[in-house]
Amino acid sequence: MKMFSRWPFSCFGLLAATLLIGNSVVAASPFKVSAAAQSGTAIEVVLNADHPDSYTVVKGDTLWDISAMFLRDPWLWPEIWDVNPQIENPHLIYPGDVLVLVWVDGKPQIIVQRDGNGEKILPGVRVNNTDAAITTIPFDRISAFLSRAGVASKEDMQKLPYIAALRNGMIAGAGDEVYVRGLEDPQVGDVYRVIRQGDKVIDPETNDLLGYEIIYIGSGTIASNGETAKMMLNDTTREAKEGDRVMKIETVPPLNYYPRSPETETEGQIISVKDGVSRIGQYQMVLINRGLEHGMEPGHVLSIWQRGVEVNDNKVSGGMNNKFMLPDERIGILMVLKPMEKSSYALVMEAYSEIRVDDLLRNP
Repeated sequence: MKMFSRWPFSCFGLLAATLLIGNSVVAASPFKVSAAAQSGTAIEVVLNADHPDSYTVVKGDTLWDISAMFLRDPWLWPEIWDVNPQIENPHLIYPGDVLVLVWVDGKPQIIVQRDGNGEKILPGVRVNNTDAAITTIPFDRISAFLSRAGVASKEDMQKLPYIAALRNGMIAGAGDEVYVRGLEDPQVGDVYRVIRQGDKVIDPETNDLLGYEIIYIGSGTIASNGETAKMMLNDTTREAKEGDRVMKIETVPPLNYYPRSPETETEGQIISVKDGVSRIGQYQMVLINRGLEHGMEPGHVLSIWQRGVEVNDNKVSGGMNNKFMLPDERIGILMVLKPMEKSSYALVMEAYSEIRVDDLLRNP
């Protein structure tokens, strides 16, 4: 498997998913100061050896792309772009902007030139024309997964409306009609997501049950309302059955966030990977055993570590019982995209070698 050490795309606008039962997705404030600024600890910001002195933003660029162009550690971009918590509406970066590297009091900073004027770049939200701004991870790579994935308790799943009967047969697919009970004031034309309780999610450190993965079945549109509503299935990834649960699909605008190290020391593990593959590479989605209750927020960056193994030192020292532990090896970087109460979905941004379930997570 070929691995890559650079991140050729990304976006700081993220379509937040709402498929969390009893859990909430929290968007990080784009105006929050870095952990270093809060603690007063100086962080070493290292420029790439081949960094440009200036760069003109073009359509298709991403903020992480640009950060990786200037910085060895792209998640430290708030340190060089000088996030200012006093600014209510700082600017995003737009195609045509010229980013210029300057030095202020011996420290590197980036200013953006627009129409010949220089101004300091302050990441965040622009009220008008935000769609034109460059983003972090292209929506087409992540939005479908994030809008469908989730972890929920059995109790929360059982509170949801459900398919009580199928109009024809024992199973249903796209184009079939089903009858749903438990909907609250359903309206004709409303679109719902059909889901099913999946496998248990177990914390590998504590063996605690974190919930159950949600299986996406498809979506449907209400055709007639009432205590028992009729719903037409629009699309399905597998057969719908009696007892499958139903959730209202809500349109959520993109939420802006920025990659950064967690504000507190974090250690965790990878629980599982999308599609159940055993070896994980760049740009694959994983589930980790750290969530909102551990302080996880969208944009938090964690390094991935492979445990050191025990080996015999028998070639030089002799003897089969002279064992020692190899050190842990840093093998990648991931970014939290969808934090839930006890777990989070994250995207592997950088992979130096094969990543596996149970690999360790730490602050970068």
